[in-house]
Amino acid sequence: MVWRKSSYSGGQSNCVEVRLARAVAVRDTKAREHGHLTVSRAAWVAAVSALRG
Repeated sequence: MVWRKSSYSGGQSNCVEVRLARAVAVRDTKAREHGHLTVSRAAWVAAVSALRG
């Protein structure tokens, strides 16, 4: 699986990365060694929808 960095980061390390698979994994670019959070695709879609308003 490939980790993708937000296009809004502008090449900086101040963002999160996501890995899309059967579930969605999210990690902090600056603290990769701390692991990642995994959520269902449904939870990810709901969270992104809520953020977009």
